[in-house]
This record gives sequence, structure tokens and C-alpha cells, in this order.
Amino acid sequence: MTFRTLDDAHDIAGKTALVRVDFNVPMDGGRVADDTRLRAALPTIQRLRDAGTKVALLAHFDRPKGQRVPSMSLQPVVDELETLLGAPVRFADDCVGEAAKAAIADLDAGGVILLENVRFHAGEEKNDPAFAQQLAAIGDLYVNDAFSAAHRAHASTEGLARLLPAYAGESMRRELEALDAALGQPQRPVIGIVGGAKVSTKLDLLKNLVGKLDRLAIGGGMANTFLYAQGHDIGGSLAEKDMADTARAIMAEAEAQGCELLLPVDVVVAAAVSPGVETRTLAMGQPLSAEDKILDAGPQSVDRLVAAMDASRTLIWNGPLGVFEVPPFDAATVAAARHAGDLAKAGRLVAVAGGGDTVAALNHAGTAADMTFVSTAGGAFLEWMEGKPLPGVEALRSA
Repeated sequence: MTFRTLDDAHDIAGKTALVRVDFNVPMDGGRVADDTRLRAALPTIQRLRDAGTKVALLAHFDRPKGQRVPSMSLQPVVDELETLLGAPVRFADDCVGEAAKAAIADLDAGGVILLENVRFHAGEEKNDPAFAQQLAAIGDLYVNDAFSAAHRAHASTEGLARLLPAYAGESMRRELEALDAALGQPQRPVIGIVGGAKVSTKLDLLKNLVGKLDRLAIGGGMANTFLYAQGHDIGGSLAEKDMADTARAIMAEAEAQGCELLLPVDVVVAAAVSPGVETRTLAMGQPLSAEDKILDAGPQSVDRLVAAMDASRTLIWNGPLGVFEVPPFDAATVAAARHAGDLAKAGRLVAVAGGGDTVAALNHAGTAADMTFVSTAGGAFLEWMEGKPLPGVEALRSA
């Protein structure tokens, strides 16, 4: 690892750690509806508490655009965090200034305080140096445990890390280790699965991956664009026909880089996306009617993908293979996910997945817990897969 972690933090008893967490959680009736992100922060909080460090939590909630918006306060998170942590959590109604400093000073060693929404200050999203200095003034060290916000160069994710001794938290460390195992220094052969609706939204991703993977399976609506670019009949399927030249360029680049592209060899079609609709499975090359829409990869395509996984040591997955939200068009995604999970559980495959639709698809298949690592970071995960440097991560690099 080339990043500073809490293993590198020494003599921190009695000091104040400013810990950037992602507490932008779904709420329902003033209560936390999903505590996943709170749970993710617990190992870092507990490790610092055990070291006798005061823990001051920095987070954003929603988009107040630099204004104090009462409905976007972090205060409702406190009760749930206290329950999960099994210890008191105080709250400060600002994240900078004398009030925040006094509240932290009143903490015992190992105490925890949640500071108010950093986005109540316009300087946060502008990465204003003056605001970063205000944050730094209330702490002694900085810990970033919010990979999901690491693609933003904000004051609490990047600016602050330049002003205090900075370390990756436990959740951030786990994410970075998993990503390094997937694309940084992976066990080969490496296979990627990329799905989703549009080639245009994942153009940078595809261009980066064909230079790093041994095989790349393309599914979902974007596969239709590639099939169309190859001259296949796709009927009335969703496709970006104006991206055909781009798709052909990606195919040519994959061939030049020695990356085998796996496109569907058979497909499941229907006239509408609805449960119980009549479906047909067609091999590529068979004619489709104008009403036929390709909504999932067929069984032969799944068999080929499964065989490719069996021949690989590392898998990185972003995006479903079909319209998994509407059975029976979840069949390919579920079958591939379950096989990947079985291989990962057996220690035969390092399987790393991420992105909103991907997490939902793996949960739908019941295999999220079987994967080696599932990132919930969304945009940060996608930008990392695209090969882009993440400001919040770069600031943690060892010299």
C-alpha cells in the first residue's frame, strides 16, 4: 500500500482526530432508514477510541449549497450512531469555530462527537483554503474514511488532508486494498463485466479497461450498441446507434491490447418490459421483429461467461447484464452473480463489484455477501475504474 493508514499514526492518545465519514444516509420520518454507511465507520471510530483519541466526525448531508438548512442537519443521525456504537455521541451545531472547539475540548479521551453538516459552509464544496484552515484549527490529525466522497476535491476531503497529518481509515483502507487487488496488482487472468444502458456514460471506463483486462464481458443496453455496430439485427432494442463508430473503435482497441471482448451470442427478447410477458431466446444472427426488444443475455452467453470466470483469477464487475429489476430478465445477471459468488467463496476468484445498479443486482441475486468486496461508493468507484485520480485518495499517498 502506498497510502498512510492508521498503522502509521503514533502517539495519538489525547489528541483530536477529525474523521471524514459518509453519513449521507436515507432518512424516513426523521429516522435513519438504512444504517449501512454508519456501520462502515464503526471500525475506524472504535480503533481511535481504543487509542484514547477524541473522535470528531465530519460529514455532509444532502445539498444545502452553502446555506444552513435545518432539514439537512446531521443531528437526527446521532441516536442511531449511539445505538450502533454502544457509547455516547455528542453533537455540535457547527463544524468550525469556537463552538465546535469548545465542544471537542469538553470530550473525554475516546469520546465521540458528530459535527454539523460541512456543506452548510460554502467553502466546503469550493475547497476554500480558508475554510480548510478553520477545520484544521479544531483537530490534530485527519482521517478519511469516506471513499464514496473521495472523488470530490472538497475542503473536508482534500484541503484538510494537506494541513494535518492524514491517514486512511479502516473502511477506506479496505476499499483501497480491494481496488488494488482488482486492477492495481491483480492475479491474472482478469475478467471485467460492464453493463448498463448506455455506452456514452461508460466510455472512459471501457477505454481504460480494455488496456488492463484479459477479458471484458459487455451486457445490458450497451451490449445492443456493440451488436448493432457489428451489423446484427437488434429490432426495437434500446441502443445508441450514433455510437456505433465509437463501439467499433473500442473493439479495435481491445483487439490491439489483447483483451477478449465477450458480447452476447444469444439474447432474450420480448415486446415489452413487464412481468409475465411472452419471451423468446434467439441466437445472434436470427431475425428480430420491429417490436422485439433485447432485454437480457441468453443461456449460451451465460455459459460462456461462466466458463470465462472459471478461467480467471480476478473479476471486476460494474453493471447488470439485463433488465434485472423485471423478471424474467434477471436470469443472466442472477446466474452470473451466483457463479461469481461461489467461486469467490471457494477462494478461486477475487471478485470485486461496485456501482449502484451493481449492488442492487447482487442483493437481488442474494450474492453480495459472497463477493470478495462490494463497493457502495458509486461515483468514486466508477471514476477509479476509469483510471482517474481521486483527490481524496491522492492526498493520503505516502511520500
